[in-house]
Amino acid sequence: MKSDIHPEYGKLVANCGCGNVIETGSTNTGTIHLDVCSNCHPFYTGKQKVVDTGGRIERFNRRFSARSAKK
Repeated sequence: MKSDIHPEYGKLVANCGCGNVIETGSTNTGTIHLDVCSNCHPFYTGKQKVVDTGGRIERFNRRFSARSAKK
């Protein structure tokens, strides 16, 4: 590798709105503030709800349930 062309790698502290503090390495040093993290995001916590607008999931299951039953 060439010398003196790579950025400095330092410590980054990310503060989430839920109070979780994450320390990681990055070229962007200092502190950043996050809205969501893996501790409070519904996808990662398992609290995500599927919103069925207009019965789309039920309609999909009706259309393709016959195909899966044939196999």
